[in-house]
Amino acid sequence: MSRGPRSGLAAVSSALLAMSRHLEVRDVLKTIVASARELLGAQYAALGVPDDHGGFAQFVVDGVSDAQWKAIGPLPRQHGILAAMLHDAGPERLADVREDPRFEGWPSTHPELSDFLGLPIRDGDETIGALFLANKNCPKPHGGCGFTEEDEELLAILAQHAAIALTNARLYERSRELTIAEERSRLAHELHDAVSQKLFSLRLTAQAAAALVDRDPSRAKGELQQVAALAAEAAEELRAAVVELRPAALDEDGLVATLRTQIQVLDRAHTARVTFTNAGFRALPAAQEEAMLRVAQEALHNALRHSGAENVYVTVGRRGCGAALRISDDGRGFDPRSVRSTGRHLGLVSMRDRASGVGGTLAVESAPGKGTTVEMEVPGG
Repeated sequence: MSRGPRSGLAAVSSALLAMSRHLEVRDVLKTIVASARELLGAQYAALGVPDDHGGFAQFVVDGVSDAQWKAIGPLPRQHGILAAMLHDAGPERLADVREDPRFEGWPSTHPELSDFLGLPIRDGDETIGALFLANKNCPKPHGGCGFTEEDEELLAILAQHAAIALTNARLYERSRELTIAEERSRLAHELHDAVSQKLFSLRLTAQAAAALVDRDPSRAKGELQQVAALAAEAAEELRAAVVELRPAALDEDGLVATLRTQIQVLDRAHTARVTFTNAGFRALPAAQEEAMLRVAQEALHNALRHSGAENVYVTVGRRGCGAALRISDDGRGFDPRSVRSTGRHLGLVSMRDRASGVGGTLAVESAPGKGTTVEMEVPGG
């Protein structure tokens, strides 16, 4: 069934807006294939990002269940029609892909594809992906392809914007990686300059005290007092370097505004819906607000990266004379009793340490298939 000009324009607009909403490469790829399949009325859609070894660094499908995709097996190689789109950089519109001389078959569990429409995604002269659709959802003309010339033009427009969205997502991820690397480098430099000389002196003084303890106890006592003084100085230098890492926005705007801004960014960057609620939160001492922010960041990282959640809810509010932070998700959950055998244990220990460090408590509730809730409570000042 053909679309009218208005409905067609609205569908294209919705697809382009959906692509521009995401910042991470994987989310952009998933949005592109889902938008293309819906926009052109196809049963299947896929997008492959080639690597330099004849395969695909990423391959995203839409219209195939997780069980079907798992049964198909390893990612496809660059061969047949896929290779033609990547290397010849031209569109492919076929009445039946199985009858094309370049067709090389597929695994027995692969869905049957017939009519086919594909074209490369290009950034300037570089081919950065191959986007294709199969099995148009409409009656097919006798001996003809279900996909029309109009479909090909529409997919070309979508591919042009997909190139922009994918390039922007790549730049965003590289920028974030560079920012993290630069911050780590700066911190390493700061710690080296601020602390290493003190630690070197501390080591030499401790060695001197050890050498004197038997033959000159009074001098050894003096050296040990110097050890204590150097250790205190080193601790103060380290504390100053760590304080410098405190987010500037937290000092300027407070916990609520800082959390709201960060959560808005996460909501745009991930497929999961992330929402924030302020339930009458009152300002806390700086150390407590920073601890709550760090716990929120760690819990959000776990929820968005590991839980598979569709929704994540963050709430801060009053709790007696103090305050409480709650992060909950509807993800796959886990058994808190078994976290000692997983990398997640480190994150939970870190969150508990931050909470106890400001006189607070941390509780984690989770079960397989039941989502996870992390709640931190701090007393009033």
